[in-house]
Amino acid sequence: MTYEMIAVEDLGPVRRISHDRPEFRNAESRQLLDELDDAVTAAIAEEAVRVLVLAGTGDHFSAGHDLKEAQRERAQFTVEERWAYEEQRYFDYCLKLFNAPKPVIAQVQGACISGGFMLANMCDIIIAADDAFFADPVAHSLGAAAVEVLVHPWVLGHRKARELLYTGGRLSAAEAERAGMVNHVVPRSELEAKTLEIANRIAAAPPFTLKLLKRSLNRSLEAQGFGVALAAHFDTHQLSHVSEAFKSIRDKGLAGAIDKGRELK
Repeated sequence: MTYEMIAVEDLGPVRRISHDRPEFRNAESRQLLDELDDAVTAAIAEEAVRVLVLAGTGDHFSAGHDLKEAQRERAQFTVEERWAYEEQRYFDYCLKLFNAPKPVIAQVQGACISGGFMLANMCDIIIAADDAFFADPVAHSLGAAAVEVLVHPWVLGHRKARELLYTGGRLSAAEAERAGMVNHVVPRSELEAKTLEIANRIAAAPPFTLKLLKRSLNRSLEAQGFGVALAAHFDTHQLSHVSEAFKSIRDKGLAGAIDKGRELK
């Protein structure tokens, strides 16, 4: 695949895959997500790649789903069409990152919102710039029951996750670090160097050892019901798309939810 909306760089044993639509705050269009999934699949298959870094070019990691594209192309989807689209591009693509047999690090600056939030939180480690913020405002802005992958209570704890989702507010990088969701917060100018430092330290370990270790860590979450919980919420999320609140917002224009989301603090 020829990539137009992501950038792929090899940095020794580290492969960095970046959202590359900075003029759109790296909003995740259909094409971007398909390219990202293809690049992740290729990195998993390539023996020389030991660690993946998921990043974003420009000022922001990702503003989340491309709502303007959604309004233009998917506003009138049937239940079946929406289910199939979101199961593949949101749920399955995210779980591929979580289950990748290689460590994945999210390198986050600026906005990490909704779809960007759930993608970053599928990674093993998050390194954030001090200007990063995290949000899932869709209960307020779209009338939907959070995003498709409800990873929030697993990475934030139930109390903080409930506050974030119920209010539609934001977490600063420092707040996310205190909650245990973010591993390190560094000045923006040091973000890339810090991420590569940690990625290279990880890459020094034997790949098979890392594969087994990640599998065991993931299984500890699965034993607690992680996979079942995410799958159950995906079904609930689909139900929220046929609510009167969502339909009202859709009919007024999904793109308007972008401005509403920006107003939430």
